[in-house]
Amino acid sequence: MAEPRWLDEREAHLWRSWLRLNQDLLSVLEEQINREGGLSGADYAVLVPLSAAPNGMLRARELGREILWDRSRLSHQLGRMEKRGLLVREECAEDARGAMVRMTDAGRAAITRAAPGHVAATRRNFFDHLSNKEVDQLSSLIDRVLANLERDDGSNRGRSSDRQASQKPKR
Repeated sequence: MAEPRWLDEREAHLWRSWLRLNQDLLSVLEEQINREGGLSGADYAVLVPLSAAPNGMLRARELGREILWDRSRLSHQLGRMEKRGLLVREECAEDARGAMVRMTDAGRAAITRAAPGHVAATRRNFFDHLSNKEVDQLSSLIDRVLANLERDDGSNRGRSSDRQASQKPKR
């Protein structure tokens, strides 16, 4: 077996910083979502694509693809949210095997409360520290890595919602 190409000091520093950035930023943003909207990060991840969908409704399978979750994780999360009245699951008219997920008025109210603070926190903790040129460069670099991941394993990684952190929910 060939010796792995270990990370050099510069690469290791970048990798550790990247991991810490992801963990710390997501923690700060989830705290804000919970404080201002009474939602968990997982609740918010589910409600964002529903808020952008026609009639606040998506097929469960499409929702799972959109947020990059497997069926089991999605099913458990939908059950928790359904108990809290944030969404309902309904039969799919076109396919009895499929389920539709519809955001309720309570779900829409919760994301509408959380979204303005979420985008403000995203700006304050991330974008305000980057120039327009740096945003473009970082976006290009991330897109390149994501394209490589998708090409390597054929997953739906590239289908993740671009709206996740920034889109204003539709009323």
